[in-house]
Amino acid sequence: MAKNNTDEDKIYEIAKRKGFFYPSSEIYGGLTGFYDYGNIGTAIKRNIEGLWRTHYLGLGDSYCEIEPANVMHEKVFVASGHLKNFTDPSVRCTKCGAYHRADHIIGEALGKSVEGKSESDMTLLIRQNNIVCPKCGGRLGDVKVLNMMFPTRLGAEEDTLAYLRPETAQGDYVNFLRQFNILRSRLPMGLAIIGKAFRNEISPRQLIIRQREFTQAELQIFFDPEKINECELWEAVKDYQIRVLFVGDDKEVMLTCEELASKRGMPKFYAYHLAKQQQFFTEVLKFPIEKIRMRELSKEERAFYNKIHFDVEVYIDVFKEFREVGGTHYRTDHDLGGHGKISGKSHEIFYEGRRFVPHVLELSLGIDRILFASMSLFYRGTEGREWDWFAFPESIAPFKYAVFPLVNKDGIPEAAEKIYKEIKSRHTATYDSSGSIGRRYARTDEIGVPFAITVDYQTLEDGTVTVRDRDTMSQVRRKVSEIK
Repeated sequence: MAKNNTDEDKIYEIAKRKGFFYPSSEIYGGLTGFYDYGNIGTAIKRNIEGLWRTHYLGLGDSYCEIEPANVMHEKVFVASGHLKNFTDPSVRCTKCGAYHRADHIIGEALGKSVEGKSESDMTLLIRQNNIVCPKCGGRLGDVKVLNMMFPTRLGAEEDTLAYLRPETAQGDYVNFLRQFNILRSRLPMGLAIIGKAFRNEISPRQLIIRQREFTQAELQIFFDPEKINECELWEAVKDYQIRVLFVGDDKEVMLTCEELASKRGMPKFYAYHLAKQQQFFTEVLKFPIEKIRMRELSKEERAFYNKIHFDVEVYIDVFKEFREVGGTHYRTDHDLGGHGKISGKSHEIFYEGRRFVPHVLELSLGIDRILFASMSLFYRGTEGREWDWFAFPESIAPFKYAVFPLVNKDGIPEAAEKIYKEIKSRHTATYDSSGSIGRRYARTDEIGVPFAITVDYQTLEDGTVTVRDRDTMSQVRRKVSEIK
């Protein structure tokens, strides 16, 4: 694979120019932490979401997708703990007044993570290491915490307080009892959501990696805690190797699921789904295994209710570091237990002769982050040609085919449009008749279209077209029926 030498600014320039993504409310100067997707970005995003649905909903017979509301009752977040605990450490510059995410600027200054440190500890680190405002170099104040929830008042009298959801997961938890009955009371049961979440980030940065409005794809799996060491499909994954970074280690290791279970004590039910997380990236999205790792979080880093927590991390070349794009969280009965207590509706079920509150395994991914990681990973710069290009896999490329008439005369445009409509009835396709053929190749390469079809005079004679491969730039003649 070619080495990626691009940087964040280059990716952003292409993203804006070609319609991947750009600032929201751009004509008014933009809105920090919010981005709009153009036609190309939307197409890629929808492809990733479709692949996620196929992969994750196929993991179980009782796994299905639901679509809860984005605005939820205040008590939902009392039960979940978000109103009390969903905070980030904030620090304000005493000179320019800018707010910063304290753990981020300290971590960057010291070259190590300080997640889990208290506000007083982080303030002390700032003082001891003379860390200043990255914006103006001014003195930083004391570290404080900020709740990241977006509140909203409902109705004409604004007498009801509600919140934009900070994660999609709560929609699954408040729907559990109803869906358990609808799905004929079977475990394990999976409820999936692809939708928006909203977090009032202190300092959104790195483009769509950290936003205030973003898209999550999450599968909450409800299961019998006494069966966490059981896995019906264990034979299919027991020899599968997962690239793991354990707490305290400085290098990733490749271990089979069997080794994770027998030598590391990882429950089989968890190991199976950790494997499925990795397979989504390596087998579905076609990310190289060396760009993926499952990083174990320490007790200080992970949420207190997560008994086991591995982040899914992707090496993003433009940042020259691994970044979190998702996680695999064993949340125990924290969520259903909390909602049972606050709502007054018991979430105990009677299943196979026992009464218990199901436990939850959460498979969570950030769609925006995966899209950006794909742009970074499959960007090829001007390697081998005079223009930038992306080597997106066919499954996530915005279009599979581009159709061009060689010239705009002599019946060729009419033939090209007919072929385009035939192909589009079966595949994603785009049509371009403007400029030279070379320029049209460049435009489709810049958005990562795998194949370009040129309709020429020979097409009118024998029904064949020229098919150009994006990656090799080789060309062959094929009948349209073969392409279809």
